Amino acid sequence: MKKKLLVRILFGFPLGVFISTTITLMISLGLGNGTYSAVVPQLVEQLGSEAGAVLLQYVLSGILGAACAGGSMVWEMESWSLLRQTVVHYLVIACSMFPIAWFTWWMPHTVPGALVYFGIFLVIYAIIFAVMITYWKRKVRQMDACIKDNQNTQ
Repeated sequence: MKKKLLVRILFGFPLGVFISTTITLMISLGLGNGTYSAVVPQLVEQLGSEAGAVLLQYVLSGILGAACAGGSMVWEMESWSLLRQTVVHYLVIACSMFPIAWFTWWMPHTVPGALVYFGIFLVIYAIIFAVMITYWKRKVRQMDACIKDNQNTQ
């Protein structure tokens, strides 16, 4: 279990960097007027250099990817209820993402900005959760149908 967690964390770091870079590229292509914006201007201003800002975002994006990949291990805790798995997973992801989003200026540094950020995060999490629950329920029904078909043909 520990080895599997370590492998996921190590795989999650470059995946987090890739996702972050892809998002900045898509935003730049859509809103950049022909320029690439690797980080938000507030982060460059705060750190005093674009290179430092990009480095910080790179490292924090990797840490976020590692946390998300490692946090996925809760779904393998078969002795836990679905509610417990969901709450623990949400807390791992939210507690990882919020400080990273704050330090990288992915959200406004105001109380309303933080509340809107958490609201959007919660809605996206709930949508993904609902889609995944629906998907797995369908898969279970299909497996049940296959089992019944196999029992009827014997």
